[in-house]
Amino acid sequence: MKTYNYIFILLFSIVVSIEGETYNQFTITRIHYSGGGDWYADPSSLSNLLNYVKNNTLINANNKEIKAKIGDSQFYLNNYLYITGHGNINLSSEEIAILRGHLLNGAFLHADDNYGMDKSFRKLVKLLFPEKELIEIPPNHDLFNCYYIFENGLPKIHEHDNNPPQALGIFNNEKLILLYTYESDLGDGWEDPRVHNIPDEKRLSALKMGTNIIIHALSR
Repeated sequence: MKTYNYIFILLFSIVVSIEGETYNQFTITRIHYSGGGDWYADPSSLSNLLNYVKNNTLINANNKEIKAKIGDSQFYLNNYLYITGHGNINLSSEEIAILRGHLLNGAFLHADDNYGMDKSFRKLVKLLFPEKELIEIPPNHDLFNCYYIFENGLPKIHEHDNNPPQALGIFNNEKLILLYTYESDLGDGWEDPRVHNIPDEKRLSALKMGTNIIIHALSR
């Protein structure tokens, strides 16, 4: 574990309402999108990741995720967004404009391909940021070294097509605003152990990588 100065993260909090309860803690908003893709994939993943962050860092995390459609009242409660699934993602032009504005104004989006959403998501990125390109993030980037050390970059958690895992990003003024994890399947590693039967070592690696993503996003 790298010594990392994130005192201000300890003070970071948002007031959110989840299922009628109000919290003053960090959490993650899962984007509910249209198009037929299973936006709800890996249902235990985010709660497990948030619980790991709570128990292994000084971040005050709540393990209840927020589920929100882009533009609804819940969407604006949080700047840390997450999107996953296996299939098609379809956003309206209004949703694209709202999401783009939110990211350019300080929000962060982690998109984790759960196998099958790659083609659709790359099209979405072109609509969101036609003036930008997805850039591969090298292992020496802060993302892989801010808390836990990943000398080889993004870990491979669940095998599909025998392709190497890639961390790709959209940057604005040198700040990472969109992270796309491809051919890694971090969400599978965050799920309850019995779901995918992923070895403990890989599951721990996924949780540590997820922690790094959160810390990097909060410290930008």
